Amino acid sequence: MNKESIGFVGVGLMGHGMAANLLKAGYPVTVIAHRNRAPVDDLVSKGAAEASSLAALAEASTVIHICAPGSPQVEAIVDEIMPHMSPDSVIVDCSTADPTSTMALAEKLAAAGCHMADAPLGGTPVQAEAGELATMVGASTELYDRLTPVISAWATIIVHMGPSGAGHKMKLLNNFLAMGYASLYSEALALSEKVGITTQQFDSVIRGSRMDCGFYQTFMGYAVEGNPEAHKFTLTNALKDMRYLEAMADSVDLPNPVGNTIKNSFAMAVAAGGDGPSDYVPHLVDFVAQRSGVTKA
Repeated sequence: MNKESIGFVGVGLMGHGMAANLLKAGYPVTVIAHRNRAPVDDLVSKGAAEASSLAALAEASTVIHICAPGSPQVEAIVDEIMPHMSPDSVIVDCSTADPTSTMALAEKLAAAGCHMADAPLGGTPVQAEAGELATMVGASTELYDRLTPVISAWATIIVHMGPSGAGHKMKLLNNFLAMGYASLYSEALALSEKVGITTQQFDSVIRGSRMDCGFYQTFMGYAVEGNPEAHKFTLTNALKDMRYLEAMADSVDLPNPVGNTIKNSFAMAVAAGGDGPSDYVPHLVDFVAQRSGVTKA
């Protein structure tokens, strides 16, 4: 039997698959319901225990995963569970969060005799269900070594970036590139349509070329094929991440003009109504087209 007992807060699009794979690996897993009971009921049917409160989840766990929308939610969860954590217990924050907040939480937990690791995610809900995510980990070497067997239950690519906060820094850089692609693709497709080249024609040239990549393919799964769930990452989360990136650049006095342009592309889409739970990143193409007066041929 594995020695760690796992708590999981946030068993949504990504967390459900991660928790399911922890169960498959033989770890005892305790989960807690939020708005949607379906993933909790499914995990309980697979052998997970359900906690009635965050306090009860903390008391049952030595390693607590958190998948939350951002730093304010993570901070609130940590504040609630920290008084109930056993000494030497660990919080693994799998959210995309503000590194400054992460490092402050790590100090607070260390003062209480506990630990903090950031392990933001790379991949999709499909990869989460398959146990094939990537993660970039911020933790001490000793904590990283302790957590590697646990993380290996849900990730196939695990990179130790450095101390606490380093994982979230790298995740923001990763998302800077990804959201930059989304902004570029959206503007390029608007211009393409405006000058009489259809989205399908554009795709026939780019797909398979040096400019193709995995992100391009999921993005174009909506733009070309019309699949609204081709990449289930919301516009509001993208905007949040670009705001975190801006704050990280500001913290080291680095000009970030491209990052600000990307942030504003998402800000305009969210302000124009793309703020719903099913308004995903590839849908940016529609908001840019509308703003530019473009109608697809």
